Amino acid sequence: MTPSSNRLQTLDAVLDGLMSRYRERVPDVLGIINALVDEKVIPSADAIENDHIAFRTMGVPSLGIQSFEKIFLHYGYEKREPYDFKEKKLNAYWYSPPKPHYPRIFVSELRVRDLSDEAQHIIYRYTDSVVFDPVDGLDLDDAQAVDQFLHQPLWQTPTREDYLTLLAESEYAAWVIYNRYYLNHFTISVHNLKPGYNTIQAFTDFLEKRGFKLNNAGGKIKISPDGGLLQASTVAQLLDAEFANGQTHRIAGSYVEFAERRVLPEFQHLPPDQIRREHRRDGFEAGNADKIFESTFTSQTGKS
Repeated sequence: MTPSSNRLQTLDAVLDGLMSRYRERVPDVLGIINALVDEKVIPSADAIENDHIAFRTMGVPSLGIQSFEKIFLHYGYEKREPYDFKEKKLNAYWYSPPKPHYPRIFVSELRVRDLSDEAQHIIYRYTDSVVFDPVDGLDLDDAQAVDQFLHQPLWQTPTREDYLTLLAESEYAAWVIYNRYYLNHFTISVHNLKPGYNTIQAFTDFLEKRGFKLNNAGGKIKISPDGGLLQASTVAQLLDAEFANGQTHRIAGSYVEFAERRVLPEFQHLPPDQIRREHRRDGFEAGNADKIFESTFTSQTGKS
C-alpha cells in the first residue's frame, strides 16, 4: 500500500534533516559534489541519485534493528533480505523505498552478546538507561521530532577509556557508542552520471585524481559475485570528539559511498533512455558490505 502524501512529505523532511547534518559533519560530501559540478558532470547536488543510506545500531533490548526500523516502515519502506556478518558480529537488513526516487535503507546492528564480558559490561552500562523502546514514544508524523531523535543522545557520552576499550575489540561498537544514529553514509549512484563518470572504475579514478582517499579493504572496488553490484567508498574523516571525562580523541566520523548497479541480463536490450531503477541489480551483497564497514576502521583512517 502506498503511504499517504502526508507521510511522504514527512519522509522528505526527515531525509533532508539527516542529509543537512551529515553534510556538515562530512566535508567529503560537499567536496565531491563541488568536484562533480566543477567538471560539469552535474549541474547541482539535486542531480545526484542517492542509492542508499545506512545506519548502525546496538543489538540490545529496546534498541537495535527492531526499534529503528519502525521509523522507516511507518513511511512505507519494506523490509527485505537479512545479512549476517560473522567476523564483525553484525546482523543487517535492507529496506526498499515507497517510491523509486527515495534511497534504499541499510540498517545493521551489533550482536552485543557475542562480544567479551568486558565489552558487554561497557555497552550495557550505557544502554541500560534505555528501559523502553524510544521509537514507541515518538510521533512519527512529526518530522522535526523524528529529526531531533535521530541526532540526540540515547545514552550518556562515553569516557575515552571505555571508547578505546571497545575500539580494541569491535571498531563498530566504538563507532556506535559515540556516534549513535548519525547517518553512517549516503551513496552516489554512479550509473546515472554522464558517460566517462558512470562506471565505478571511471568514478574512482576521477576521485583519486581529485585527492579523495578511498577505502582499499578487499580492493578499492568491491564486486558482487554476480558482477551486478560494484561499490567503493571514501575513508571516514577523523573528528575531534569530546568524551565524558573531558578528554578528547580523534575518532572516525562518517563517509561517502558510490555504487554502480548494472542492468540485469533480461533488460540488456533496452535503450539507455528507457532504463529505470527496476531494470538494474537491486539489493546488497554481504561480501561488499563487509569491506565497506571498514571505511570507519583504524586500518583505513590511519593511512597517510
